[in-house]
Amino acid sequence: MNKFQSTKIDPASFGKVAVLYGGKSAERAVSLKSGAAVLAALQRCGVNAQGFDPAVLEVHALRDEGFERAFIALHGRYGEDGTVQGALELIGIPYTGSGVLASALGMDKWRTKLLWQAGNLPVPDCRLLTAESAWDEVVQSLGLPLFVKPANEGSSVGISKVNVASELHKAYLEAARHDKLVIAERYIGGGEYTVAMLGSEVLPVIKIEPANEFYDYEAKYLRNDTRYLCPCGLPPAQEANIQHMARQAFELLGGRGWGRVDFLLDEAGNPYLLEVNTSPGMTDHSLVPMAARQAGIGFDQLVLQILEQAHVG
Repeated sequence: MNKFQSTKIDPASFGKVAVLYGGKSAERAVSLKSGAAVLAALQRCGVNAQGFDPAVLEVHALRDEGFERAFIALHGRYGEDGTVQGALELIGIPYTGSGVLASALGMDKWRTKLLWQAGNLPVPDCRLLTAESAWDEVVQSLGLPLFVKPANEGSSVGISKVNVASELHKAYLEAARHDKLVIAERYIGGGEYTVAMLGSEVLPVIKIEPANEFYDYEAKYLRNDTRYLCPCGLPPAQEANIQHMARQAFELLGGRGWGRVDFLLDEAGNPYLLEVNTSPGMTDHSLVPMAARQAGIGFDQLVLQILEQAHVG
């Protein structure tokens, strides 16, 4: 048996399952696609699964309608940030993915970086920005180009690449539209990679090669010319090192069940942790299903394995 695959799962053992999708975040459209794919897979496997949109019905309705387990396919705020996880714990419904604390930390890029730094893991240099920031000092500290991003958004919402100093204030204003916490981050230009976690296992590394300037929302979900390389092309020892670091980063955060850790390499091949996704996408452009395929796990089996690890508390 493939080391990533579990023993045969009885679909009836899950009971009535809610696939939580949609929600109220800026990533609602992506979440609807993820949830639809997960729901279809569960139903193909014989699971009694139904879609549930927390933007339409209150979460407590899950208990009233007899749901016994929840697959969280929500992205961003009110779904990936610990809020819905806490609500599900209060009503006693097991759910997929990380718990309240890991979800809340993982959503906050700034505090995730502080935690990783405390654990002696490498992250790109970054600075908090405010309306009173000295823009020239930020550029002098981090160099150009640099990235400006809201700390509590995903899917590259509100992110700008700043190539000249005069663009920095405008980039800050764009990020601040989405979050009061804004960070500037040093540019690391040796390539972007991602590592998916599934239970106690680490899936193969994927290299991401966007056709446009960086891996933004359009490159992630709308374009068909973004290249995903799996196998990633790194030497085996270097790939193993990145996988080991991904496990360390995920476990330090308290992550469990499944997730994804994103990396950057510099020109010398040194890895830097970028961010963690505790409720990754499950669309036709998504990275966890891609890594799972490389490990010999089909989409339906992947969804079942994630659901099998649902927990409460």
